[in-house]
Amino acid sequence: MLITDQQQIITYYDALVNKDPSYVGIFFVGVKTTSIFCIATCRARKPKFENVEFFSNFKDPLDVGYRPCKICKPTENANQAPPPVNKAIELVKNNLKQKITDYQLQQQGISPELVRRWFNKNYGMTFQAFQRMYRINNAFIELKLGKNTTEAAFDSGYDSLSGFGYTFKKLLGQAPSHHKHDSLILISRLTTPLGPMFVCATDSGVCLLEFVDRRMLETEFKDLQKRLNSKIVVGENQHIEQAKQEIAQYFSGQRSQFEVKLDTPGTEFQNTVWQALHKIPYGETVSYQQQAINVNNPKAVRAVASANGHNRIAIIIPCHRVIGKNGKLTGYGGGLARKQWLIEHELRHKLLMKEIKLTSPITSVATIAPAK
Repeated sequence: MLITDQQQIITYYDALVNKDPSYVGIFFVGVKTTSIFCIATCRARKPKFENVEFFSNFKDPLDVGYRPCKICKPTENANQAPPPVNKAIELVKNNLKQKITDYQLQQQGISPELVRRWFNKNYGMTFQAFQRMYRINNAFIELKLGKNTTEAAFDSGYDSLSGFGYTFKKLLGQAPSHHKHDSLILISRLTTPLGPMFVCATDSGVCLLEFVDRRMLETEFKDLQKRLNSKIVVGENQHIEQAKQEIAQYFSGQRSQFEVKLDTPGTEFQNTVWQALHKIPYGETVSYQQQAINVNNPKAVRAVASANGHNRIAIIIPCHRVIGKNGKLTGYGGGLARKQWLIEHELRHKLLMKEIKLTSPITSVATIAPAK
């Protein structure tokens, strides 16, 4: 949203001039003379008051044509966890069998209030809920490896079987004894030059990669859980770790195709359409009509567009490379500004590769698991 309150604009401008870190992520400033936008702590030369406008969300300046500043990288740095939160997350990951209390955070010089605010804003949950999910995921893995319920409960830091059973059932829907042969959908968060994203994965591969502000994201989560008959809990596995690495390489221009395995529950037609998307060359676009021809169903333009719209794995399954017959951008869950950015990003790096006679170091196409 564009900020119009004059007093608020003056306050934000003062924060920009003073590089006030407490305003990082609170506002985004668009510089009219350069068409770039920044966060409060940007080290670039400060623009004049009359040449700026302020927005409350990083997506808003993108939507009206501003480009992210290469110095302060606003869509990344405004959404990255600050050092104290990263430290708190590492405490959880390194101490999966105990609950991290506010007192323990304070002993490490971490403000519990800062951690709580960040998790509520960026994960939509409390820090304690985040911890519970990580600990339950650890217990779930140990149950699958053969531990009994009692061992898994006490090894995960629970003081009683009843407390463990209650939390396990609340988060995963069934008692611990019923989950030895099931699988979970793990969810993690990453930042990109276009804003933060959620990545989900099963044991079979990545099943979702979406911008956190994508329309109907909650509906996608519900549909995914229903199709896979699994619950989404916070955690990471090798597929999520690989996806994060490859996405970072993609945005830096070092990767044009992906190797991470995918898990794409959907209809046979949807999976045919999603496979066809992989065949659109990096740095090129096709129309929906061309895509329909590519799946040997030239009259199914609307069905193809619908299947594209149901793609849950942005960027890796490149539905952003499909445009209207007239060459105009149409329909993209992450927003047309992001779609334009991705197309231009790929074209720019493809031309760069040609100029310096380089080829992509990765040549294999992402592998899609069988439809479920």
